[in-house]
Amino acid sequence: MSKSLKKLVEESRDKGQPELDLCDRGVSSMLDVPGLFTVSHITQLVLSHNKLTTVPPNIADLKNLEVLNFFNNQIEDLPTQISSLQKLKHLNLGMNRLNTLPRGFGSLPALEVLDLTYNNLNENSLPGNFFYLTTLRALYLSDNDFEILPPDIGKLTKLQILSLRDNDLISLPKEIGELTQLKELHIQGNRLTVLPPELGHLDLTGQKQVFKAENNPWVTPIADQFQLGVSHVFEYIRSETYKYAHLNRAPCQQVVKEESA
Repeated sequence: MSKSLKKLVEESRDKGQPELDLCDRGVSSMLDVPGLFTVSHITQLVLSHNKLTTVPPNIADLKNLEVLNFFNNQIEDLPTQISSLQKLKHLNLGMNRLNTLPRGFGSLPALEVLDLTYNNLNENSLPGNFFYLTTLRALYLSDNDFEILPPDIGKLTKLQILSLRDNDLISLPKEIGELTQLKELHIQGNRLTVLPPELGHLDLTGQKQVFKAENNPWVTPIADQFQLGVSHVFEYIRSETYKYAHLNRAPCQQVVKEESA
């Protein structure tokens, strides 16, 4: 294994190739790849479909990385040093075993696409500065364990895609209405019963927009509107009737929560 890996690394270094593809090579430790951390010129590193369980602090040596792909490994934790990759634009950590993100993770100044699909993350897994990632255009959090989406989601004003499919979400924060550039919202397969009226500030009903919300236990009025189509749902949540009902429903939810606690 190591001989062919060594050859790939040497070729990348000798020829100045910007991409190093080590996909599906049986790699269980990045430290086992000879010379990997000496190719600091590379802008793309693909390590998907391997057997990695951790990422070494040396990742910071690859300071020119713009694309880093760890899809489908067994990574359980990340080093704080990953946030020193100042040029990183795409980070794929989908299909791993993360249950937390490192302190300072939000200080990746160029990050545009972050894929955290299929992990064990929830609202308590995110470091305090996570929502400083204001350059994000796409955030994939599907197939995790989120029950709530922190209100700070409203700070990610450049988001065009937000995927929250198959979590345990029981509500969405009103701040989601601040994501005015959103073109795709995936919230199917959660425990949502109502939608915040503020969601009506967004345009998610056009031909180029995507709004997926099936497999939620919607209250009857919203479920009825879904039967008619997405545009009817948005008309309904923008109505004064709904805003009034939603406003007067919130305290009741709180009482129920406290009683069941």
